[in-house]
Amino acid sequence: MLYIVSTPIGNLKDITLRALETLKAADLIAAEDTRHTRRLLQHYDIKTPLTSYFEHNKFKKADALLEMLKQGKEIALVTDAGTPGISDPGYHLIRLVKQNDIPLTVVPGACALIAALSASGLPPDRFIFLGFLPARQKARRDKLRGAAGEKGTVIFYESPHRLLKTLRDIQEIIGAAQVVCARELTKKFEEIKSGTPGELMEYFLKHKPRGEFVVLFNIF
Repeated sequence: MLYIVSTPIGNLKDITLRALETLKAADLIAAEDTRHTRRLLQHYDIKTPLTSYFEHNKFKKADALLEMLKQGKEIALVTDAGTPGISDPGYHLIRLVKQNDIPLTVVPGACALIAALSASGLPPDRFIFLGFLPARQKARRDKLRGAAGEKGTVIFYESPHRLLKTLRDIQEIIGAAQVVCARELTKKFEEIKSGTPGELMEYFLKHKPRGEFVVLFNIF
């Protein structure tokens, strides 16, 4: 059985009892970043063996994990934070497991995009998630142009050093939009700022962006 286990997105208390039980009982934990996951395991005194499963080894390691599953091993898949398979290499392993008719189950929990949407005040009944926007400006702008025609709330992840550039792109491509920038969700310095692209650019020029961001916008 493959267990898709959600882990905290910041606050270590945001983990379910079922997730803790699953991590303790598994034969192996496949983690996107073993150093990051090891801190979580140490906090809860979990001694299950760890192996790395990340973007640059996902094809080779997925084959090895698949063989272990075929031998009857119980493997827990975790990402750096939140729910595996959402903008991380877990998607490849999950798809491979399903193609080979190996049982899997999900142990749900924290997810940054859902947490940000629920706190944004933007319409939650229809939304599109773009994952991480491309680093190159042209590709980023093309993706935003494609989202401009969507009816609903648009959500994506962005790094702090590209936030101002992306807000400028939204202003130039989308124009009149209500934007929400959520950072450090569930952590000590959690911040959720709303406004037009111009207002948010002005704010983050004065307050240097820090931490990973979830950005949401809706065209009214």
